[in-house]
Amino acid sequence: MAASAGRAAVSTGAKGRRRWLKWIILGPLLAVLLVQLYFFAMVCWWTQFNPSSTSMMRSQLSSLRERNPNAKLEQVWVPYERISNNLKRAVIASEDANFTEHDGVDWEALEKAWERNNKRHKVIGGGSTITQQLAKNLFLSGSRNYLRKGQELVIAYMLETVMSKQRILEIYLNVVEFGRGVFGAEAAARHYYRSSAAKLDPAQAARLAVMLPNPRYYDAHRQTNYLSRRTGVIQRRMNAADLP
Repeated sequence: MAASAGRAAVSTGAKGRRRWLKWIILGPLLAVLLVQLYFFAMVCWWTQFNPSSTSMMRSQLSSLRERNPNAKLEQVWVPYERISNNLKRAVIASEDANFTEHDGVDWEALEKAWERNNKRHKVIGGGSTITQQLAKNLFLSGSRNYLRKGQELVIAYMLETVMSKQRILEIYLNVVEFGRGVFGAEAAARHYYRSSAAKLDPAQAARLAVMLPNPRYYDAHRQTNYLSRRTGVIQRRMNAADLP
């Protein structure tokens, strides 16, 4: 009887360990799945409603308020039709020439970025499309690592699955960072040119597009030689950019 009871106890203990092992494996997978479902639900919501904030905006506001508790972001939402085609073309020419053609990810650009990163032995650039940049701005941090990059790819495909290219570009141009605490095309036009997003001329639009990879730096250094040269290059490329 004692031996039988001992075997039963061992069997019960083994089942308990297997149950915990199962949850140790399945728990993280379930958590990842729930996070993806949350991201997808938000993406679906934003097909019809405009995001009032983004992960990038919240991060910047928190940083600004460390210095000034009363700090606020500059951002005014404007519909697609009230954003100058000059800016749309400039951003596509500068950031993602194949925007209207790819499905959210430009694998050729990613391959080139991978090669550059391997040569430098660190992540220095991601080859991100406009869709990927929007995915990062909406949900993710600005850290550079391959785990975040993988999540960015997943969200980019979600965006392309449920949104039109025009909607993706509309949201991007309204939430992307153009300077310290400056988000979106309308706020950028007011901040730099005391104008509106609808009235940006080709030169102004090209300069704003060139600032996107490092907007806080160019907000403080607006007359660099690189900024002037690159603005001229993008302005010449703008006519070849296809709009959605």
